[in-house]
Amino acid sequence: MIKSKRGGIGLRALASEIGISASTLSRVEQGNLPDIDTYLKLCTWLEVPSDFFTITNSDEENTKVEVIAHLRADKTLSPETSEALIQMINLAYDAAQKRN
Repeated sequence: MIKSKRGGIGLRALASEIGISASTLSRVEQGNLPDIDTYLKLCTWLEVPSDFFTITNSDEENTKVEVIAHLRADKTLSPETSEALIQMINLAYDAAQKRN
């Protein structure tokens, strides 16, 4: 996207316009991943949403799924403990849905 939108603008001029170094812009154009600050600046310049990494908890199901994922990924918990907590969370959400 960057190369396409850049067109005939020079690398240094564009980097200055975006607010990043020319070497950083060159690396990104070559396929390297930018840091988050550079990513946000590039998204602004490209006029694309930068909320790709934003986590939203717009409803209970998203929250439940995220909590369960964290429990399963937690290396400090035994698999048995993790599964027991997941069962409790599922029961709590089921009970909440029945009340509503």
